[in-house]
Amino acid sequence: MLCSVHFTEDCFLNLQQFNSGFSNRLILKDSAVPTLSGHPGDSEPQPSTSQQHLETPHLSTTFHDIGCQTEPPQNMSVGIQSSAPKMRTVGTQLSMGTLRASMRSKGTQAMVPCVSVYTETISSSPEFTPMSSTPIRPQDYRPRKRPRLELEEEEEEEGNTSTELQAEPQDSTYIPGDSVLTDESAMSSEPVSTYKDDKYIVFESCLRELFQSCPVCKRQCDVQLRKMGTYVSFTQLCPHCNYSRQWQSQPVVGSTPVGNLHLSAATYFTGSSFIQLEKICKAMNLQIFQYDTFRRHARSFLEPAIIHKWKTDQQHLFQKLQHGGKIGVSGDMRADSPGHSAKYGSYTLMHLDSNRIIDLQLVQSNEVGGSYHMEKEGLKRCLDLLDSNGLVVDYIVTDRHPQIQKYLRERSITHFYDVWHFEKGLSKKLDKVAQNKDCGVLKKWLRSIKSHVYWSATSSTSGPEKVAKWMSIVNHIQNVHLHENPLFPQCQHPDRVSRDPSKWFQPGSMALYKVEKKILLNKRVVKDVEKLSHHYQTSSLEAFHSLILRFTPKNVVFPFMGMLCRLYLAAMHYNENADREQATTSAGQPVFKVVFPKSRKGEVTARPVKTDPTYKYVEELMRLVFEEVFDDPTPFVEVLKLIPIPKDLASEHERPSKEEVVARHLSRFVQGTVGTAHTMHPDQETAGVSGTTPDGITTLTVLLK
Repeated sequence: MLCSVHFTEDCFLNLQQFNSGFSNRLILKDSAVPTLSGHPGDSEPQPSTSQQHLETPHLSTTFHDIGCQTEPPQNMSVGIQSSAPKMRTVGTQLSMGTLRASMRSKGTQAMVPCVSVYTETISSSPEFTPMSSTPIRPQDYRPRKRPRLELEEEEEEEGNTSTELQAEPQDSTYIPGDSVLTDESAMSSEPVSTYKDDKYIVFESCLRELFQSCPVCKRQCDVQLRKMGTYVSFTQLCPHCNYSRQWQSQPVVGSTPVGNLHLSAATYFTGSSFIQLEKICKAMNLQIFQYDTFRRHARSFLEPAIIHKWKTDQQHLFQKLQHGGKIGVSGDMRADSPGHSAKYGSYTLMHLDSNRIIDLQLVQSNEVGGSYHMEKEGLKRCLDLLDSNGLVVDYIVTDRHPQIQKYLRERSITHFYDVWHFEKGLSKKLDKVAQNKDCGVLKKWLRSIKSHVYWSATSSTSGPEKVAKWMSIVNHIQNVHLHENPLFPQCQHPDRVSRDPSKWFQPGSMALYKVEKKILLNKRVVKDVEKLSHHYQTSSLEAFHSLILRFTPKNVVFPFMGMLCRLYLAAMHYNENADREQATTSAGQPVFKVVFPKSRKGEVTARPVKTDPTYKYVEELMRLVFEEVFDDPTPFVEVLKLIPIPKDLASEHERPSKEEVVARHLSRFVQGTVGTAHTMHPDQETAGVSGTTPDGITTLTVLLK
């Protein structure tokens, strides 16, 4: 008896039907004559698009075939005789009966060489990894232990579905080494780049329609369903013709469905909340994995990728700045909660010329003995990092924090104050004085004094000149426009007669005394005016702090590493979109929008509209995760572990047992009726207050001390 490899293709009557899966045996023509030698290597492997079982009663050996996506130089096999001749051929994707013969099934029509390994028994779910294209000796090949799945599998069976599909013998046309991928190898050999594929929402009822009937005999099939988060797979077995196939909704690499990891990455990298995403999915009954899986993805792949990208981008920015000499920076701290109860303080350092975030340090309050000291520690870490990378700070623009002033004096760094912070503090004092009855004239000058602050700083080049222009306001509000200071001898506005003579301050009045002596010419105010920044301000830094709220809302508690990574994401987003241009209409006109900011107390203003932001950093992080970190996360995780994580705030206190805490817990509104027994600890003291409810029921409130 001869098998099919001894005949040419034109010797068969039903070759196309057999290759498409609609026939179990090949039929020879009457005039067919064997002309081929019949070696396995002489025939071309046939592509397969479904999971098929063909009868081969002549074989006395069990084959376990594993395929891979690349073609090795030659197929290798080694055999052991078995008393139960069985062989299993497994395919992926939909069958040709479903997709039609003219369509190609993506990822399965390629030539799939494999390595055959003879075994004495065959498992229903072989646990082998795909073979590489390099030759491997059969004696060196060992099955690899499957990693633990992310979630427990949920299986649903219909009819007489069995979790273990029956393997059937093949016919004489089988050639060792021509089968396609097995279940496990098909799941782990998909290219990781498939994360770029388009995704759709598919209803389960629509998927079941594809597997209800057999594409060969058109009869009812047994269907097994398996779920893991967003992943779903169907295993179809026809009990009549023994046709079987397996379909999965997304590639699985190792034990991780790519779609699950992709959803976690998209949620994290865009600064979204998984808790909110989970609520949305549950509202529409969209299957999603648990929060523990999201955190596992974050610790293993996402956070190491964020740290790696931030460090890489930061080093590239440092290399550019090293060629430009001394640099000017601005710095400020943002706390995760108002007041002195903050747990985290993030200090940001921005390069003023390029408008880029060059460093960001996260400080926990218990590291420095309290939230008041976090700002100084954050600035110290930033400046130390710049020094270690060969960058020299020429000047720095910050607010007027006393600790920062002293620290920068000790490091001999030129320090300028942000004008907005100075004007904000000054305006609060002026508004308070303007509420007095004898200082009503000050209300007419509030806006002019605020504008004079900015003009004095930005129109001057030296500290004494700023002070001279600032002190001229005292003469100006008295309608005197010539001054004794030679650096600014007279006002620069044109001379004109005032339409409202009552707006001028009268010499010797109480209003002039309070405004001049206590506010405008206050010793500390004059000293601070001399150090106002005449060029760059921290307005861009304040805009970045507003952006951080999108990634780390203040009403959400994050762990230290989660907080740090989200701050890095905010910095990446800002650096990419810092220089966006103003949007224009189709006619080329700039676009503005009218706003009523709260700070201006109802005063309308126009704000330019910028072009839409870009998110290239998200694409780069996706590529980094799926093409580098996911393949070998060890070096990325090692870098993350180098970051010191401070102890939790609760670690400073003694932690009692949960039972003791529950035993001490008692609501202040606990009430009980008279005569009701209350179980109390022997050491607890009690105090009772009796009363009567509107219904006439006497109550006794028992308070445990």
